[in-house]
Amino acid sequence: MMMVYSACPCCNAQNIVKVLSAKDHTVSGEVFEIWQCNICTARFTQGIPDKNELEKYYKSEDYISHSDTKKGLINSMYHFVRKRTLRGKRKLVEKYTRLSTGKILDIGAGTGAYLHIMEQAGWEATGLEPDETARENAQQLYGLSLQPPEELFNPGSKTFDAITLWHVLEHVHDLHAYMGQLKKILKPTGSLFIAVPNYTCYDAKVYNQFWAAYDVPRHLYHFSPASITQLLLQHGLQLKEIKPMWYDSFYVSMLSEKYKTGKNNLLHAAWNGYVSNWKALLNKEKCSSLIYIITH
Repeated sequence: MMMVYSACPCCNAQNIVKVLSAKDHTVSGEVFEIWQCNICTARFTQGIPDKNELEKYYKSEDYISHSDTKKGLINSMYHFVRKRTLRGKRKLVEKYTRLSTGKILDIGAGTGAYLHIMEQAGWEATGLEPDETARENAQQLYGLSLQPPEELFNPGSKTFDAITLWHVLEHVHDLHAYMGQLKKILKPTGSLFIAVPNYTCYDAKVYNQFWAAYDVPRHLYHFSPASITQLLLQHGLQLKEIKPMWYDSFYVSMLSEKYKTGKNNLLHAAWNGYVSNWKALLNKEKCSSLIYIITH
């Protein structure tokens, strides 16, 4: 079963058009169409498999958030940078919640590296992760007992000082149901942190259909700052601030270069990542990935 949208999954407008086709370079080699809403500017993958069928598109040793693999140069560099970004994420949460400890929920926790950092800092951490292999890796690596994502809608759900989705919202089938539930379980004084790729960045324009952050069909949506703002308004949430993720432009450019040329042309990729960040210095909403900090 394939899901075909007749209206924008973000704002429900019917003014949608095809903008490009992109290949799944990670698992299947299949090509998927990407469409855009001319009202809210969200992009989305058209003709995606249903939720159960989509699971097979995550079954790859190269899918790093589940396997935690260090195989290959790009994945090794990812792990090197991750040590630094994990500390940055902890500091960001503490800054905007104004708490040094509290209750945190991480959705799409992967192999648990981030939650482990938060637990070490004294936070009461809960993690949700759909992939069984990733949950097993989290248990083996960090002793974390992650739960399946269905627990988000448990009637007895707790409330949280901080809720984080690090490159997760673009994977969620039930977009509006998730947003509604996130608002419900976020404490009135709490903060929600959503990090997603930003297709309006320079590196997306350079690589076009080879831009790795399209990551079809696993990425169901491809957000712009305008579309995120519209989504939050629909659910009565407030955008407090936007923060750039400077390392992402380099990582995405390295993968994109490999997809486009079949080679690890690190110098060319690094240059495109550098130019992308330089342009984002003038307008942070043009960074390759963005963190949206959200409150009630």
